Amino acid sequence: MQKRILAIASVALLFFAICLNGSLVSGREKPDLKFEISFSGSVHSAEITGRAYLIFSADSSREPRFQRYPRNSLMWGKNIYSLPAGETVTIGDEVFGFPINRLRDLPPGEYNVQGFIDICTEFRRSDDHTLWLHNDQWEGQHWNRSPGNLYSEPQKIKIDSDFGKTIRLICDKVIPPVKIPPDTKFVKRIKFKSKMLSEFWGQPIYLGATVLLPTGYDTHPNVYYPVNYIQGHFSLRAPNGFSEKQVKSKNPWLPGRMKFSKFWLSDSCPRMILVTFQHPCPYYDDSYAVDSPNVGPYHDAIMQELIPEVEKKFRIIDQPYARILSGGSTGGWISLMLQVYQPDFFGGVYSLCPDPVDFNYFQCVNIYKDENAYYKKFGWLKVPTASDRSTDGIVHFTYKQRNYMELVLGTKNRSGGQIDIFEAAFGPIGDDGYVKPLFDKITGKIDSSVADYWREHYDIRSHLEKNWAQIGPKLVGKLHIYVGDMDTYYLNNAVTLLEDFLENTKNPYYAGTIKYGNGKPHCWGPFGIEAIRLMAEQVTQNAPREADTQKWKY
Repeated sequence: MQKRILAIASVALLFFAICLNGSLVSGREKPDLKFEISFSGSVHSAEITGRAYLIFSADSSREPRFQRYPRNSLMWGKNIYSLPAGETVTIGDEVFGFPINRLRDLPPGEYNVQGFIDICTEFRRSDDHTLWLHNDQWEGQHWNRSPGNLYSEPQKIKIDSDFGKTIRLICDKVIPPVKIPPDTKFVKRIKFKSKMLSEFWGQPIYLGATVLLPTGYDTHPNVYYPVNYIQGHFSLRAPNGFSEKQVKSKNPWLPGRMKFSKFWLSDSCPRMILVTFQHPCPYYDDSYAVDSPNVGPYHDAIMQELIPEVEKKFRIIDQPYARILSGGSTGGWISLMLQVYQPDFFGGVYSLCPDPVDFNYFQCVNIYKDENAYYKKFGWLKVPTASDRSTDGIVHFTYKQRNYMELVLGTKNRSGGQIDIFEAAFGPIGDDGYVKPLFDKITGKIDSSVADYWREHYDIRSHLEKNWAQIGPKLVGKLHIYVGDMDTYYLNNAVTLLEDFLENTKNPYYAGTIKYGNGKPHCWGPFGIEAIRLMAEQVTQNAPREADTQKWKY
């Protein structure tokens, strides 16, 4: 009897296993969707190490590579190593994508699809680390328009529930070199190879500046002018969007730029020189102007190579009172940092919506107290950490989503994205020579030792607090910070912590400005005409008695 029961049980288990296995096989029999990306030897003859992208979009108005990612496009990315022309890299269901992680989860429909190859350069750095990163081609670390990168013609495909297709995409088009706009009467450009940075990276690294000259610069050869060093993302446009011609465009910023251009040429405009910096690094479109073990000696290069080159070529008053900094967002942080770390060299800063100035509020992450960057813990609850919001408070993007987006674009902080450059600029070097991250990109777990390193080297409020007795007297009346109280990236929270410190300073009191725009989003604050007038007034008030401030007010 017992044997019979065991036999029946065995048959039942076998039947169950067959049924179960059959259902799994049936699921597996649904063939995967695969893409094979290659490049043509006619556009690139050498082997390529870099990253292959597969880009989807349901919008056919522009190439997928130019669609707004991740709102209007989907991407999958895979590293490639020494790939020769004609050989393929396969992107299938195992490759991570965003905002849809797996290809099999693509909803049925019609898509435009494009293959792309982002080419990396081998850097043999002076610290004996060898890294593969994208070498900027003076496009500002934008992979989708970087000269030399390869892409395929977009294809229209139809995704159905059966999948089972292998689609081949041949990257047989190459992005041409950047065309640098020619100099004009008012706009001049500088670009030169940096000795410091090239020695560090083992490859030629360039610095540059775009200079806007005032009306009458050529007819007043004996006049020297105050300078506004404007910090921000890489751009070859003239400072503040100046144009000598009336331009037609759908760009919503254009009316303000045209108004500024008219003001700049008018009799009522204070005569100054405006300068934007170009300092792209192998991790981002700018270096954050810091000396960093990962990014290199950009702070020293800007202070010792770039600014002296600008002030040698143009008639700039080379005195601290006449050098004014400004910038917004990334540029807001850079300009504030330069003023704080170089209090003797600059005469004031107008910082708009600066990136986190106190890492207790690194956007919505407290890097010193939170265990995880991707969620907040409230008892049993785990609430996703926000990254972006609208002025009505609705969250548009979580911190996890933002980091997953960057992870598709590049591993080892090579996405060219915002969080990756924060970690590259502020963090220590890992054992492999790449960045030692603040947190795990997959899980979000924070490394407290890296957080301590950030605080010691790049937390602006912490630096001010520790060094106020020495640098405070040199900063009186120089710090002017503006931010919307509904900043898109929650940057107002860190400004509030900085304000708490500054408003309680004594011997001396900081005597600066911190203003909040009620209900205003990112990049609120004085810009263009208003900013020029504020800065001219700052220079005039702080000028020494012997300075003739009327000479540049013709």
